[in-house]
Amino acid sequence: MRRPVVLRLQAALGTLALAAATGVVLSMPEAAAAAGGATGYATQNGGTTGGAGGQTVRATTGTAIHQALCGRASSSTPITIEVEGTINHGNTSKVSGDSCNTATDKIELKQISNVTLVGVGNGAVFDQLGIHIREASNIVIQNVTVRNVKKSGSPTSNGGDAIGMESDVRNVWVDHTTLEASGGESEGYDGLFDMKANTQYVTLSYSTLRNSGRGGLIGSSESDVSNGYVTFHHNLYENIDSRAPLQRGGTAHMYNNHYKGLSKSGINSRAGAKAKVDSNYFEDSKDVLGTFYTDAAGSWQVSGNIYDNVTWSQPGEDNNPAGPDPQSNTSVSIPYSYPLDDASCVPDVVSATAGANKGLKVSDGSCTPQNPDPTDPTDPTDPDPTDPPTGTNLSIGAGSDGSSKASGTSYGDVRDGDLGTYWSPAGTTGSVSVKWSSATTVSKINIREAAGSAGTIGSYRVLNHDSGAVLASGSGAGVIGFQAVSLKKITFEITGASGTPRIAEFETYAG
Repeated sequence: MRRPVVLRLQAALGTLALAAATGVVLSMPEAAAAAGGATGYATQNGGTTGGAGGQTVRATTGTAIHQALCGRASSSTPITIEVEGTINHGNTSKVSGDSCNTATDKIELKQISNVTLVGVGNGAVFDQLGIHIREASNIVIQNVTVRNVKKSGSPTSNGGDAIGMESDVRNVWVDHTTLEASGGESEGYDGLFDMKANTQYVTLSYSTLRNSGRGGLIGSSESDVSNGYVTFHHNLYENIDSRAPLQRGGTAHMYNNHYKGLSKSGINSRAGAKAKVDSNYFEDSKDVLGTFYTDAAGSWQVSGNIYDNVTWSQPGEDNNPAGPDPQSNTSVSIPYSYPLDDASCVPDVVSATAGANKGLKVSDGSCTPQNPDPTDPTDPTDPDPTDPPTGTNLSIGAGSDGSSKASGTSYGDVRDGDLGTYWSPAGTTGSVSVKWSSATTVSKINIREAAGSAGTIGSYRVLNHDSGAVLASGSGAGVIGFQAVSLKKITFEITGASGTPRIAEFETYAG
């Protein structure tokens, strides 16, 4: 039996072996959680914010991830888990608690909500250990690598899926991840990104899927058609046999993806599925769009795609390729706005942005990769921290807390009116909050950096801690305005910095 994935892996595996033999260390940049916010269908049905507004903890083992989930007040208490290091079977065990339902052979996100898993520091690698999402909602997975998850052989995990979702899953955003295997089903691997049993409102963005027999599926059988509303954008599918994805029923939107080296088939729309396929670049591949291996037809709407050295099979009873001249046979309405790069620049844009440890770079439709969450020129942000808003600084006399702080600093230093004292996170990222005993109306904050640290703060988010809503985002300290909101706690979250930030004052104002 032909094994195209395995044959094409030899050069890549040789490179990895050389790196291991010579002791090469690959440096990876620090990443920030959920910079810029969800896109695509994950923005619908109430949106996807993950653990925004909740506690942030650091985990270096799978057991620590499970402990963080189990240590919450409830299964819906928001939490961001920053992951660093290699997570594997040797450091992952089941943890029990009222707010979790974990397992020993996978990272289990089951019967929970409001969780972010984000790789930080020198990177997060889930090695032979899959991530399983079941009966869960509002989940963000960002900046991680999941590799070589097997369903047969040893060790096994998650049915062979790198990331798998099933059973009434809602609102998942998977972003800037690298999902990879080392062969096909005969080598023990299954899908890289699978959704089944009523999984809806999912976005996979800026990710690399490679070296696998199966890219992923939406629906596990011709009768499993309750899944859908899935967006795939700015992803690289490389060295994949098929299922990029296999879509049974439902609606999916594929735009600005680079498909390279699909040896058998690509987007397989079947069993009544509808696929909107916009401005993608298909290269060195076969049968990149159509209905394959079934007589249960699906449909597609196409525009702006480029087919570069794509071959097409002849139509047959169980084979209905869209090419060699793909035309639309349905119409798909998309409920969200999206910036669309021209297909001609997609390979370059995707190469610079897709995958873990790429600095969370994104595209704004200009064919030029951008740093995460670039400041909008219309943002009501005054870069001069010496020019605060008028009125009373509501932080004076309030309370404060935050994520882990650097030695010798205090949360209270951000609300004491003294520019000579300051708070620092225990690292380059972290969050600090101002809180009141009763609801207080706030529409502006002023973040003042301590002397000698001006310009250190990079990207940030301002959160309504009560609801988890993002009030504002951007980069740099100073005055930040947003629509007036009544809350008991407001959080300033630093998601990127050029060094260790020092916040002298976190001022809050009603107007």
